[in-house]
Amino acid sequence: MNENRFFPTADAVGLMPKQDRTAWLKGGEAQCTVPARKPLGKAWHLVLLGAPGVGKGTQAELLSERLACCHLSTGDVFRAAKCFDANDQSPAIQEALAYMKRGALVPDETVLGLIRERLRCLHCSGGFLLDGFPRTVAQAEALEALLKRENVPLTAVFNYELPLESIVARISGRRVCAQCKAVFHVATRRPRVEGVCDQCGGTLVQREDDRPESVKVRMKAYEDSTRPLIQFYQQRGLLININADGTPEEIYKRTRLLALGH
Repeated sequence: MNENRFFPTADAVGLMPKQDRTAWLKGGEAQCTVPARKPLGKAWHLVLLGAPGVGKGTQAELLSERLACCHLSTGDVFRAAKCFDANDQSPAIQEALAYMKRGALVPDETVLGLIRERLRCLHCSGGFLLDGFPRTVAQAEALEALLKRENVPLTAVFNYELPLESIVARISGRRVCAQCKAVFHVATRRPRVEGVCDQCGGTLVQREDDRPESVKVRMKAYEDSTRPLIQFYQQRGLLININADGTPEEIYKRTRLLALGH
């Protein structure tokens, strides 16, 4: 049997129709207008871990496109909810937004409530990819209990890794347009004119939290909070550590190789 059909190469991307995440973004009784995509092989149920700057978001997009699994990002839900009318905001979303407006962290139980409002998405025929949740062991334990009740076992947890020096170089090299918010990089995506946005001509700036000293503080906080979570999934035999150095396609191929050998 050809294993590639279970973890597609780039050649298979054209077979995947565009993903519709209406049910995930709105929750409640919202329905996706585009039928769920059918995977080329088995349906994958994944959790993605990775510090800011490792390219986890890009890998989430590639995996979603090529595995046909639904990209379930809690961050996308929060961002989308800010644009909804109050009548379209679920109880969990309203509670989460209230915490965010105060600048406070959204409690575990509130985030879990958001997931519970979207249980149908966990049963998507194409599988799912959870991005941004869980972030703590308490959230992981709650997710484990929820998935057990729903009879939807996790396939794997992909943990994308990079040395601190590489993460600092990636993030501290970012420059953002002060007007249109387009993103550039001093090494990998240079503007045509230094310090000037290609799209609108605005001034490119370095965000305060992208400065090397700020990045190191963020990475220390991430490591402290995530280490127990990594151990949690390692003990369950689900964790796959992936070197996130290289181009997005190289990292995807590395993910594919490690997943097939898991």
